[in-house]
Amino acid sequence: MIADLLFLSHRIPYPPNKGDKIRSYHILKYLASRYRVHLGAFVDDPDDWRYGDELRKLCASVKLVKLNPKTALLRGAIGLLTGEALGMPYYRDRAMTRWINELRERVTPQAIFVFSSTMAQYVDDTHATSVLDLCDVDSEKWRQYAARHRFPMSLIYNREARLLARAEREMSKRFGAVVLVSDGEVDLFKKIAPNAASRTHTLRNGVDTAYFDPQLKCENPFALDEHAIVFTGAMDYWANADAVTWFAKEILPTIRAQRPHARFYIVGSRPSEAVRNLASDSVVVTGTVTDVRPYMHHARVIVAPLRIARGVQNKVLEALAMARPVVATDDALDGLDGAIDAGALSAKDATSFAAAVSAKLADESDNEAGRRYVCERFGWGASLALLDSLLAPVK
Repeated sequence: MIADLLFLSHRIPYPPNKGDKIRSYHILKYLASRYRVHLGAFVDDPDDWRYGDELRKLCASVKLVKLNPKTALLRGAIGLLTGEALGMPYYRDRAMTRWINELRERVTPQAIFVFSSTMAQYVDDTHATSVLDLCDVDSEKWRQYAARHRFPMSLIYNREARLLARAEREMSKRFGAVVLVSDGEVDLFKKIAPNAASRTHTLRNGVDTAYFDPQLKCENPFALDEHAIVFTGAMDYWANADAVTWFAKEILPTIRAQRPHARFYIVGSRPSEAVRNLASDSVVVTGTVTDVRPYMHHARVIVAPLRIARGVQNKVLEALAMARPVVATDDALDGLDGAIDAGALSAKDATSFAAAVSAKLADESDNEAGRRYVCERFGWGASLALLDSLLAPVK
């Protein structure tokens, strides 16, 4: 008989078009081939409601709960009174709690998979056959945010970093295993939660190399005389917005002084006002596109100028899978051992970044080494096989 599994995610794991949803979808798909999966997830984008039927094809049952940003912010503010990290009450919802309780009255999940720290609060007892996927160490991300912002936001972000680290340490006690996206994130989490060190593992991201294939035949979205520099990512995410702002203002002018045909394309959904304001003769903000691959396939260079980054950047792996030249900051390449040998260039500051991009613009050859690197080391099947042992019944 197929066992039941409870799968909880802070965001609907479909479509796989951004970092966390790529990971959660592939894990869900893998587990659904082995369990009767009962999925509970929040929906924060109204457009994502139309994908419920796709998830019901995979799962035995699906509960999607609307996450209203205004209501959630009010709930999050309660954390100021209770001494919690603000993200915890932000995702605390009666409808989700009720669904989980009713589900566990009908079925007894033999395994539990929780995606993200904020969903761990829905598992209030200890389960040996359970996995908490933190992806990366969120508390460290908030610490980095604090360093990049002025008072009073720096104070709020430092508070979130401190309280979330405490929550990460406590919640790890309730799970049979904790997984993160890279060895570096695992090492960092072991310092935060030393008691969970023996139960903490690396579960690497993968890439759908059949989808991100350099043999793709697609129309060129760029003008024939321009040298396209492309960044891909969700543009309502602060770290991405910071990255493209830094590139457009501090790096691109130097490149265009040498190569006036260079043009920067910011390709991603929901660009913030600050990102939209970057649009100019030399910067294109596309907003949501139906398929990101033509922009990647025909780019002269793909850039990842992230100054704040945790875990492994899918955008870098996908660019390498497409055999494109890549220039990235050290932070964006963290967790990708061997990426430099696979043709990615690392840049530490605006000057070196501009020089690296200019060098790649002058070289029109494909990055075949990058394609081989991803195909050999970042297949989803090989990575997710670890879950079989982590969720195996205790004998």
